[in-house]
Amino acid sequence: MRIRVRPLFLALTLLVGCNGNRDQLLAEIQDPRPEIRATAVRKLAAQNNPDDLVLFTRAAKDLSAIVRGEAASALGESQDPRVVDLLGELLEDSDETVQGQAALALAKVKNDKAKAYLTLQYGRRGRATRQVIVQALKSANVPGAMASVVAAESKGLWDRNLLALTEGALPERVGAAEELGKSGRAEAVNRLLPMVRDSQVLLAAAAVRGLGDAGDTRAVAPIALLLDESFPELRESAIGALMKLNDPMAAAKLQAVAVEKSSVSPLATDAILTFPRTPATDAALCAIALDGARDEALDAGRAMRSRGGCPAEPIADRLARPATAASGLQAVTGLGPAAQSLLPKVTPWLNQPDVGLRTLAVEAVTHVGDASVVPVIQKLYDQEVAGLAALRADWIPQALPQKYSAALDPSAPRPEVKGKDDNRSAKHAQLFERLQALNAARAKEAGRVVVPPRVPSELSDDVEPAKLQPLATLLTALGALKAPGALEILKGYADDASPALRAAALVGLTSLGPEGIEVTRTAMLEPDRELQKALALALAEQGEAGQLALVASLPKMGGEKLVVLDALTRVGAPPASASEALQVVVKEGGAEAALAAQLLGRMGAKDAVPTLLKALDDSNSVARRDVLLALGAIGDAKSAEVVGRDLYHDLPEIRAAAATALRKMNTGAVAEALDALKSDYFREVRVAAGATVTKEGTAAGGAQ
Repeated sequence: MRIRVRPLFLALTLLVGCNGNRDQLLAEIQDPRPEIRATAVRKLAAQNNPDDLVLFTRAAKDLSAIVRGEAASALGESQDPRVVDLLGELLEDSDETVQGQAALALAKVKNDKAKAYLTLQYGRRGRATRQVIVQALKSANVPGAMASVVAAESKGLWDRNLLALTEGALPERVGAAEELGKSGRAEAVNRLLPMVRDSQVLLAAAAVRGLGDAGDTRAVAPIALLLDESFPELRESAIGALMKLNDPMAAAKLQAVAVEKSSVSPLATDAILTFPRTPATDAALCAIALDGARDEALDAGRAMRSRGGCPAEPIADRLARPATAASGLQAVTGLGPAAQSLLPKVTPWLNQPDVGLRTLAVEAVTHVGDASVVPVIQKLYDQEVAGLAALRADWIPQALPQKYSAALDPSAPRPEVKGKDDNRSAKHAQLFERLQALNAARAKEAGRVVVPPRVPSELSDDVEPAKLQPLATLLTALGALKAPGALEILKGYADDASPALRAAALVGLTSLGPEGIEVTRTAMLEPDRELQKALALALAEQGEAGQLALVASLPKMGGEKLVVLDALTRVGAPPASASEALQVVVKEGGAEAALAAQLLGRMGAKDAVPTLLKALDDSNSVARRDVLLALGAIGDAKSAEVVGRDLYHDLPEIRAAAATALRKMNTGAVAEALDALKSDYFREVRVAAGATVTKEGTAAGGAQ
C-alpha cells in the first residue's frame, strides 16, 4: 500500500509546484519592469499551453520592445494561423529587433499568408530586417528565397512608379520619371523618350535624367539635341545624362556648350573629360583649351597632357597675332610640358608692353617648366619690384605696434567703479573671457592649432590688388622654375601684407624642397579657406614630399580636413605611410571619412581593413558607400562576410557598392545573394551584381 501511495504523492507534489510556478509567471507578466515581463512571456511560451495565446496577444501590444519581441517569438511557436495578421503588424514595428523576431515567427507558421507578409515587407524594411526575412523564408523551405523577394520588390516598385507617371500630379510624375529611368528597362526608355520634348520643362528634365540613369545609348541623340534649348535646367539635365551615358558621339555638341562660356560650360567640359579617349574627344578638349573660359580651358589642357598634347599649328597661329595671343597662351598654360615645342613662340610675349599678355606669357612658361627662361623672369621681377617700390613704400617707417597699450588693452583688468553700466560691462567682459577659454580648450582637445588673426602691417595700401597680380605671377614662376635665390626671395614675401603676393610666394615655395614645403605647410593652418585650397593643391602636386606634408597637417586642421583630403584625391594615391593618419580620419566619421576611405582604397592599404570594417558598424555613416568600395579595391577576402550584409541594404547605391566590392574580392561566399540581385529593380545594382549588359547599354533583367 505504501508503495502505491508514494508515486501518487509525488505526482500531486509536482502538480502543485507547476501550478504555483504558473501563478507566479501570470503575476510577473503584469510586473511594471519590462525585463520581468519579457522573461515571464518566454517561460510561459516554453510551457506550450494553448490557453496562453491571449496573453501573448496582449503582450504583443506592450509598450516595451523587448516584451513585444518575446511575444512575437511566443506567437510563432504556437503555429496558429490566427496570429499571422498580428505578426504582420509586428513586422512593421518601430524596433528592428522586434521586426526580426516577427519575421522568424511568421516563418514557423508556414502558410501562404505568412509568406506573403514576409515578401511584401522585404521592400519596406531596413537592412537587418531584410536579411532576417530572407533567412526566415529559407527556413520555411521557400525555393530561391532572396531571388523571390527581390523580384517581388522590383515588380512593386515598377507598378507604383508607372501608376504615378500615368495618373499622378506633376510632382509625382517628375519623381516617377526619374525612378523609372533608374530601372534601366527598355520599356522605361520607350516611355521616357517622347517625354523629353514635353511642354512642361520640369517633366522633360526629369525624363532626361531618367534616361541618363537608364544607360540606353538610344537616348544619346535626342538628349544631345536638347543642348540647343534655352532652358538652363533642361540643358543641365541633358549634360548630366550625357555624362552618365558616356558616349563620345555627343562630344561635338558638348564642345559647343563648353566654349560658349555660360553657366553650364563647366558641366559640359566635365562631361567630355569623363568620356573614353577617341579622336573626337581629343579634338573637343583641344578646342576648349583654346576657346573656353579660363578654368575650363586649363582643365582641358591638363587632361591633354597625358594624351600627348594638342596639335601645335592652331596654337602657333593664335600666338602669331596680338588679337588672338591670349587664347594661345591660355592653351600653352593648360598643356604645360606637352607644349614644349611652342616655347619659342611664347617667349617673345614676355617682353610685351601689354601687362595682361605679359602676365599670361609668364604663366605659360611657368607651366611649361623650361629653366632657360629664368634670366628673363628674374629681369621682369626686378622691373616689377622697382615699379611698385614707390607705391608700396611705408607711410610710417617704424613698425606698427603689435600689442595694445596698457590703457587700451581690453583683456586688462578693469578698475572697480560702482554703477549699473559698469557692472554690466564687467559681466560682459567675463562672459567673453570664459567663451575664449572654452574655445581654446576645445581646440586643444581636438588637437587643432589656433592661429591668431594676422595683424596688419600698414594702415593703408596704395596699390590695388589687380596691380600686384603681375608680381604675384612672377613670384610663383621664380619658385616653379627654381631660379637662383628664389628661396630667400619667396620667404621674404611669405608674410607680406598683400594676400595675393603672399599666396603666390607660398605656392612657389612648394617647388623649392623641404624648407619651402615646411613654410607652406605651416601657412596651411591659417583660417583663410581660399589660401588653404591653393596651398593644399600645390603641395599635393609636388609628389611624395608634398603629400606627406599634407598628411602630417591633418591632425591640426580641425574642421578643414576636407581641404587637404580633396587635394590628395586629385593627384592619385598618397604614399603608404599615410595610411595611419587616414585611418584616424575614418574613425572620426563625417564627410571627411568618405574621402579618406577613397584614398585608402587607392593605396590598397591592407592594414586599414580592420578600421574600414569597424566603420561599417555605424549604420548612419555617410561614408558607407566609399568604405565598401575601398574594401573592394583592397581585395581582402576575409571581409567578404561583413560586406555581404550590405547586399540586403535598402539603399540601391549601397547594394551596388557592396556587390562591386564582392566581385572584386572574387569569393563565392555570397554567390546566391549576388545572383539574386541580378533581378534588382535598379540598373546600377544589376550591373554591379554582374548582369549581362546589352548592346544598347541596358542591363538585362530587373522589374520583369
